[in-house]
Amino acid sequence: MTMTLASRSIPSLLAGLLLACSPLTLAPALAKDLLAVDLVNEPSSLDPHKQWNPDSYYVYRNIFDNLLTRDDSGTIVPQIATSWDYKSDTEIVFQLRDDVRFHDGRPLTAEDVAFSVNRIIDPAFASPQLGQFNKIASATVTGEHEVTLKTDGAYPVLLAQLVKLSIVPRHVVEEKGDDAFNAAPVGSGPYKFAGWQRGVSVKLERNEDYWGDKGPFATAEFRAVPDAATRVANLQAGTTDLAVGLDADLAAQIEGSATAKPLSVITERVGYVKLNPHLPPFDDKRVREAVARAIDKEGIVDGLLGGVDKPASQMATPSHFGYVEGIENYAYDPDEAKRLVKEAGAEGKAVAFATAPVFDQRIVQAVAQMIGETGLTVNIEMTDMATYLQRAQSAPASQPAIAFGRWSCACQDVDGVLFPLLHSSSAWASASSPQIDKLLDDARNTLDENKRLEDYKAVSTFVAQEVPLVPLYEAAIIYGAAKGLEWQPTANESLFLNRMSWTD
Repeated sequence: MTMTLASRSIPSLLAGLLLACSPLTLAPALAKDLLAVDLVNEPSSLDPHKQWNPDSYYVYRNIFDNLLTRDDSGTIVPQIATSWDYKSDTEIVFQLRDDVRFHDGRPLTAEDVAFSVNRIIDPAFASPQLGQFNKIASATVTGEHEVTLKTDGAYPVLLAQLVKLSIVPRHVVEEKGDDAFNAAPVGSGPYKFAGWQRGVSVKLERNEDYWGDKGPFATAEFRAVPDAATRVANLQAGTTDLAVGLDADLAAQIEGSATAKPLSVITERVGYVKLNPHLPPFDDKRVREAVARAIDKEGIVDGLLGGVDKPASQMATPSHFGYVEGIENYAYDPDEAKRLVKEAGAEGKAVAFATAPVFDQRIVQAVAQMIGETGLTVNIEMTDMATYLQRAQSAPASQPAIAFGRWSCACQDVDGVLFPLLHSSSAWASASSPQIDKLLDDARNTLDENKRLEDYKAVSTFVAQEVPLVPLYEAAIIYGAAKGLEWQPTANESLFLNRMSWTD
């Protein structure tokens, strides 16, 4: 779908969006042993090595266990690994649990752990997550319940990245193949896959034999409900127990509700606009600078996000290692933005702005309007999330001219943000700079924290000056929850069903 944005104010954009929302009538109230979760989209993948996006992660993280995880305070703690020991800067040995079984009854072994690591680092497998793990050189079984990982040089964020690497059963993947495994995944987590009605919902059932804390709900259903107002209406009607992706205005509607409550947390996610320097007019640095000067970040945060989020100066938040103080962006100056576009001869140039329903379209439309006021003609292109991701991870010349995004590595280290978005080896990157590649490589190849901070300061300064990306805001996430649901959201945006409880 293509929409050409007319000149409209932020308040009028908001009013139009709210009027466009219409509640969807759903089934009557659900039994207490069923947790109903409204996502924005259905998962694009349930193979945990295939995709990294919220709607997929919310579901598959309950099906699979990881080598390590984070507790609710953000501390890295054991999961399948019980302990680990660095033998050198490039070799780490993990001891594993011996009491874990996959959902088909087969034991989880060291061979499964090594297979999972080697699968995701195999370039031929082409995981979109490869850039986060490609410093791992190998995973080898070195004992009955022991796996040794070797890295290509020192890898300071190894443990932080391993909290996202799920363990898959080698026998199922090899017997069924990748596509069949994605369609019916088998894990070892607290919930089992029970069915996937494409475009509608994914159903899970509790793993009664789980080795750890069991889930409080016999079943869970993750439903695709793209319209945020419908998600709120479902909460108020009692047909939904947890809804993701609310904004401040919709959250205010359930304050004081008899059936629902808002839950929020500041995350490590950053909202941003990505510009493609391979495509005109953004191959001209003046036009990229114009975009940066055209966007009123304060206005977006205060006018659309309720002041809950924070304007961002870089692709990091204070919760990340690698966040640096004092990064200066181009000042908001719409007149200078117009002058730069005119000077570059780009007035009237049409540019496609890629987005997907998972994102807050009020922000997308406001940003598009601001960019359009420079003299560019901005066409918003809305696609489903799977199509959006396919384009975002294609060759640079095939990526969108502009794309809206919200990025989180769930690792609290800027390597997990800057490397995939800027390093030329990454499927996500559209910019290409040998200088930036070297800085990113150097920063992930040393345990010297001061050296890493220097490198990341240089990268963030490059982003501010050359504008391959425009950081917009440090994102809060707001959920709507049924009154009876007891749960504490975390900065890494995980929905761990077995960390929830229910009270009447």
